[in-house]
Amino acid sequence: MRNIASCYNEHAIKVTNSYCSNPSNQVLYHIPSLQNVVTCIYKVKIPIEKQFLVKITWCCLLQHGFSVSISDKFTNNFKKIVTILDKSKGSKTIDFLCSRFDVCWDLSKATYEAGPEPINAFFVKVLVNSEVGLILGDMGHEFELKKLNLDDKFSRFVLVSRNEHFSGSSVLVTKGKFCDTGKCHDILIKNSSAMLFVSIDKKNVIEVKRLQWNFRGNQTIFLDGLLVDFMWDVHDWLFNPKSGCAMFMFRTRSGFDRRLWLDHEKNLEQKEEEKVGFSLLICATKNPD
Repeated sequence: MRNIASCYNEHAIKVTNSYCSNPSNQVLYHIPSLQNVVTCIYKVKIPIEKQFLVKITWCCLLQHGFSVSISDKFTNNFKKIVTILDKSKGSKTIDFLCSRFDVCWDLSKATYEAGPEPINAFFVKVLVNSEVGLILGDMGHEFELKKLNLDDKFSRFVLVSRNEHFSGSSVLVTKGKFCDTGKCHDILIKNSSAMLFVSIDKKNVIEVKRLQWNFRGNQTIFLDGLLVDFMWDVHDWLFNPKSGCAMFMFRTRSGFDRRLWLDHEKNLEQKEEEKVGFSLLICATKNPD
């Protein structure tokens, strides 16, 4: 995240406004790349305890699996707790940052679509000093809330960043939700040597011509009542095709940010009373790892 942001500054980015308001200008659908790794970072708040960051990495390089890592909110130095393979369930306990972390999971009946994340019949739970910090999945969710006397409307964790890795073609298809009150949007990115297209919910919102000249840049769209900055860097994808990586990032604005791209680690270290932004980073390679 730091590397892509460091390619730009306030004087190097040309910002234009785009709106999801042209349903007739749609991007044609092609065979998409394969999504093989997804990393999500959640900010977890426990009553009377300090905050933590929990990183969940889902992968399907050889088989489905995931790992759980924990970090202090102010250091962002993650320590991996456990790596899990598909069709397993269990628990693990570790003492870290003067706290006790219990990780419980059940993937024994999980089902998947094309990506590495299970879509149903699973759960992952992280407890901090016996307090529930994070619950993912649908299996036993209502039971857990009732057992722990939790209010389903009370969220102790929030997703602050998501990193997706694709390999294969130049067409990337994913979904993104940019705020708690917003809808989940269908996102399609298609890039070639000549042009870059971005569509949201089948509406073309960004079109970059002469991509070999404009291989890095930034534009802004208005979505769900938010300013969302979209940044791309396809230099290595175009000029180093054997091992090059294309990078795209959506980032919501927090307040009236003067700078378009703040350092990711600094954003994670915002004061609690500040609004938490969300970033979606997409990396794409032409060949599977």
